[in-house]
Amino acid sequence: MTAAVRSFVAVLLDPDTRAALGTAIERLRRAGRGVAWVVPDNLHVTLKFLGQVDEARLGEVASALAAAAAGVAAFDFVVQGLGAFPSVDRPRVVWAGAGEGAGALVTLASRVEEALGPLGFAAEARPFSPHVTLGRLRAPRRDPALAAALGASPGQVFGRIRAARVSLMRSDLSPRGARYSELAAAALGV
Repeated sequence: MTAAVRSFVAVLLDPDTRAALGTAIERLRRAGRGVAWVVPDNLHVTLKFLGQVDEARLGEVASALAAAAAGVAAFDFVVQGLGAFPSVDRPRVVWAGAGEGAGALVTLASRVEEALGPLGFAAEARPFSPHVTLGRLRAPRRDPALAAALGASPGQVFGRIRAARVSLMRSDLSPRGARYSELAAAALGV
């Protein structure tokens, strides 16, 4: 019997962008109460959360991602602006958005979705919204200080990323937080 691995598909960020987002998190941390902030090394754009995947199936998942990636040319995107889901007034997830190049991320996520469907991974119910999760609240609630901090620097640019591959990631949870490791990578086409 093989073990299951908590997995997701992502576009990874460069160290400078992660550092700039880490600075933003520190500023937001002073404003927002009760937020579980993501450590900068874990910041990424999730294209699809896969959940528990049997280790024996990881090879076929990686092959499907390679096929999906080959159909999309490498592209640049900008990590820009701050916001929250479902809203800044009652946040549950605090995020940095994608500006220029967001459409290419949507296309890539769609290709990943199509490639993994035949393997039994259910399609997402909501449309893909490219973002980097910075923190999570247990329940949406009003936090005027956090809302003000999110609106303090509209359109701030945190970095420009060259998306040249998609990564199949493993997530190991512990009392000290999540630790992510790359299981496989698929180069985008040219």
